[in-house]
Amino acid sequence: MSGTIETPGVTTEIDPRLVPVLESVRHRNPAEPEFHEAVERVLRTIGPVINSHPEYLEAKLVERICEPERQIIFRVPWTDDRGQVQVNRGYRVEFNGALGPYKGGLRFHPSVSSSIVKFLGFEQVFKNALTGLPLGGGKGGSDFDPKGRSENEIMRFCQSFMSELHRHIGEYTDVPAGDAGVGERELGYLFGQYRRITNRYESGVLTGKGLTWGGAQVRKEATGYGTAYFAQEMLRVQGSSLANRTVTVSGSGNVAIYAIEKVQRLGGTVVGCSDSGGYIHDPDGIDLELLKQIKEVERARLHRYAEERPGAKYIPDGKVWEIPAEVALPCATQNELDGEDARRLVEAGALVVAEGANMPCTADAIAVLREGGVLFGPGKAANAGGVATSALEMQQNASRDSWSFEHTESRLVEIMKDIHSSCYEMSEQAGRPGDYIVGANNAGFARVAEAMMAMGVV
Repeated sequence: MSGTIETPGVTTEIDPRLVPVLESVRHRNPAEPEFHEAVERVLRTIGPVINSHPEYLEAKLVERICEPERQIIFRVPWTDDRGQVQVNRGYRVEFNGALGPYKGGLRFHPSVSSSIVKFLGFEQVFKNALTGLPLGGGKGGSDFDPKGRSENEIMRFCQSFMSELHRHIGEYTDVPAGDAGVGERELGYLFGQYRRITNRYESGVLTGKGLTWGGAQVRKEATGYGTAYFAQEMLRVQGSSLANRTVTVSGSGNVAIYAIEKVQRLGGTVVGCSDSGGYIHDPDGIDLELLKQIKEVERARLHRYAEERPGAKYIPDGKVWEIPAEVALPCATQNELDGEDARRLVEAGALVVAEGANMPCTADAIAVLREGGVLFGPGKAANAGGVATSALEMQQNASRDSWSFEHTESRLVEIMKDIHSSCYEMSEQAGRPGDYIVGANNAGFARVAEAMMAMGVV
């Protein structure tokens, strides 16, 4: 962990001045590997902004950014359909509010832990900063698993969860949204309980709501659309586009489905997608309507696609990265694309990998991709479309307004182009043009740091 310099201001190893910060994070947050990894990835790349602003070190600003402003852990008791009491754990980490109210999703999944929530919240701080919108960063959720639960069980769990969470959120304080396991159904139950407890119809307290009760057009599509737009911009600066490119997308949930939809509309051919059991290879291009029917309507497993689609094959226990493609969009979950997968992509001639999920590529995978000359779009930039559209929903709620799909999508396109420009310009300033990790981390960090310096030691 020395400080070997390849380009002025940019190190392949962590800056020696930041080593104590990382050691402190590991010591103060034991057994939280996802959080440690997220912090280390940022600290390894922010040499340029630290060198330009030594006052950040003097003010202990890096240490302060790495420490959540508030961590909330609470019990969530609820009764299942058999009358048995169940107990889950709820989380909300309000990580940094220098730029605005804390903003970030709620995830309901058995893997949710303090480490996962803090890693997601830390990433959310910089992702939100990159949008240029007045948003702080936070994250939350529970180890509750909605899969296999009845509607009434999910409702009772959500009501219990909100009975505690309501005291910590508000449109000027902390504004949760949906994430994995939390869709429009869950948000409806959460908002209903919030309204019941507070006696306020405070639309801006949650985003991702249904269109009939304060939701925004494009919110469901936004993360997937945004990832496709970011990949398009990455190719554009190289004089290319998604048109006529072969594309693979991991996952088959909300993000993946709408990334596929937008890639197809931009002229690309998506030849594979996946679920937790395996992947589909469809050389003629994914039939989007069939995929939506199976995943959104029937809520069935992906192998059903191959049963209905001539020429498509379902490969159980495999990874979609086994299919040769020019563009790869990991849209499923963290650490899903490893070093071996990355080598396979490089050997197949991949041009771009853009993260639709949060930290889906391992550190080894990123190193292989960069060494292989593959353009890499980190999640804090490439998948920021979801939170950007959440901010647009907040604007509409505040003004009691409702925008058309076309107007909202045009705003999304504008924001994603601005995010790309910010990352690319910062990578050039750092002497690493096209290194979107350096660009995104330094641009996001600088915006948060500037606000924190202006507010003093708080």
